[in-house]
Amino acid sequence: MAAFHFIQALGFPSRIHVFFPTGDQNRYNIINKKQRGFLVFASADKKSDKEIYLKSKVETLLQSVKWDDKGLAVGIAQNIDTGAILMQGFVNSDALATTISSQKATFYSRSRSALWTKGETSKNFINVHDIYLDCDRDSIIYLGKPDGPACHTGSETCYYTSVPDLLENKQVDGNKFALTTLYSLETIISQRKAELALPQTGKPSWTKRLLLDHDLLCSKIREEADELCRTLEDNEDQARTAAEMGDVLYHAMVLMAVKGVKIEEVLEVLRKRFFQSGIEEKRSRGLGS
Repeated sequence: MAAFHFIQALGFPSRIHVFFPTGDQNRYNIINKKQRGFLVFASADKKSDKEIYLKSKVETLLQSVKWDDKGLAVGIAQNIDTGAILMQGFVNSDALATTISSQKATFYSRSRSALWTKGETSKNFINVHDIYLDCDRDSIIYLGKPDGPACHTGSETCYYTSVPDLLENKQVDGNKFALTTLYSLETIISQRKAELALPQTGKPSWTKRLLLDHDLLCSKIREEADELCRTLEDNEDQARTAAEMGDVLYHAMVLMAVKGVKIEEVLEVLRKRFFQSGIEEKRSRGLGS
């Protein structure tokens, strides 16, 4: 977890936020008692400079956010692997502090005047891996991994209403999302795969041919990978490398569709390798040194 890789939260009463580095928790015996609003610690050390310092850093951060006149800022939850915007709510200082400590996306309900953690009822939590503030420090992004649909409608995200569709009086499709290029391509390939179950007329598209002919698909992946390597070996320009990489991605994604693998799964695998060396990763798969 990028932002929380070195820090873990202790339980704390409202408005008192105490943190200590991961791995140090066994050094402290936490007494379940409040004293003047602060948690009391019995420590093997005479001083608890780390806890005080980290608590101070969090408090300074909370004070640096430009909360509006109601003490709120916009809070946006984004999928760490797909980049999809999952939902938007409002956050106050307690909600942000709670998110930092629990690593669960927490917001402030204006209608109930209370904190709420996404998933507390549905169990579709958003597990926060990183938090970003914008340049003006008046909006916040929770970058995380959802346990399930983010929208109360059951949709993957709350953003499935296309303005052009509304202007053209098209029916809103709860499965149509605001997709980036890679995911738009994945959606098209999935549609072509689904169409194979229908009666076929005319000449099949190239994608359908690849989906049906696995030997052809594998030969194309090998061919395109070789052409990508040749752009380096033959010192071809960047545009050529980008074009060949596009071919590799497309054909590899068709193979993934055949195997029922989502691009999100691949990106999650890559993310989990960020803090692991390539040698260690190969050994974990039994591939040797």
